[in-house]
Amino acid sequence: MMEMESVNIVLFDDQAWNNLLPLTFTKPVAELRVGITTIFEKWVNHLDVFNEEISYLTQLHLSDQFVLKLEEVNLFINGSVLPNENLIQQISALKNGDILFDDKQKVVIAFKSDITDRKALFEIINGIPNEKAILLEKENEYLRISELRHIFEYNAQAIVSDFESLEQVAINFDFFNNNMIIGNEDDISVMSEEDISHVCFNTEGGPIYIGQGVKIMEGSYIRGPFAICDHSVVKMAAKIYGGTTIGPYSKVGGELNNVVIQSYSNKGHDGFLGNAVIGSWCNLGADSNCSNLKNNYADVKMWRYPNMDYVSTERQFCGLIMGDHSKCGINTMFNTGTVVGVSANVFGAGFPPKFIPSFAWGGPEGFQTYKFDKAIETAQRVMLRRSHDLSKIEKNILKFIFEMTEKNRFWEKTVV
Repeated sequence: MMEMESVNIVLFDDQAWNNLLPLTFTKPVAELRVGITTIFEKWVNHLDVFNEEISYLTQLHLSDQFVLKLEEVNLFINGSVLPNENLIQQISALKNGDILFDDKQKVVIAFKSDITDRKALFEIINGIPNEKAILLEKENEYLRISELRHIFEYNAQAIVSDFESLEQVAINFDFFNNNMIIGNEDDISVMSEEDISHVCFNTEGGPIYIGQGVKIMEGSYIRGPFAICDHSVVKMAAKIYGGTTIGPYSKVGGELNNVVIQSYSNKGHDGFLGNAVIGSWCNLGADSNCSNLKNNYADVKMWRYPNMDYVSTERQFCGLIMGDHSKCGINTMFNTGTVVGVSANVFGAGFPPKFIPSFAWGGPEGFQTYKFDKAIETAQRVMLRRSHDLSKIEKNILKFIFEMTEKNRFWEKTVV
């Protein structure tokens, strides 16, 4: 953790936002959870600032919810980049007009500027700085979430990093007497006061973080690196492998391997989910399964919005990507590398297509448009069960996604 000189901080979106669709349709990149916390929360913790001291430069349709705050001089930081102390040292040394540029990836990491025009700011973000730009030090390694697979691919490493950087004090002292611990007890942080007993925890592969109000039911087997965030639940006899994060207010059961669930989503029953990312307010029906490996062991192809086509992930293991507010019925089968958009409703026997657009209603036998009013009614019911109300701003965001999808323009860049 490093205290930075007082300056207004803005997390900006670049091309990574387009690459990370459909997960980013409803949020800036830095709102994605990787490891224990979101990228936004990582910057708050590393910079030792308050949440309200950081704002967003993101897509226009998101700007009412993720408001941009500017002062005379501002420090702009790439929201797809995960912070570390070496990176922060180089960022904190920037002066007005400086641009920190990663010449290897051709990415703007950060810049300090008194420019306030959106178009001019995005020209800096998406451009190639001149020879006077400050180049990122070659030895300064960092993680950047710029492709969908990066979220689960880097998740184990991010859990370890977050575990080391977060200030945690275990408060459930009965935990270590009531469970089977394989590995080092110091690699387990238990914030929950709930009764957690008769569970096997294995830290030989990495640490385990258990947030406040978490319930883990008996008979479950959990391997690190693993994080379960505040007020989430693991159902009885679950089998959870390393590199998995369960975001806040979620429920999981069955078998999970290298899965990242953002928040407020449920996979509460038996069924396999691996190398996958599930957005917020999603639900997977009982016995839903997702393949994460092709029968011929070939690299998995996955729909990529900027390409408007299926593109190789250059990985053998890749499962399901599901956008916010999407659902699937019981016994749903997803093929390797399936991408489901926002507010889709998938059901029926057999494998649905590997790309399911936002607001699609149906399954293997075909899809029709999920009527917007009906989709909003469902979203409101789901959120009210968790004491949340779907705000007018959130409805407008979903309306924008619906209209873009209806026009077959769901892949377009919307940064202006």
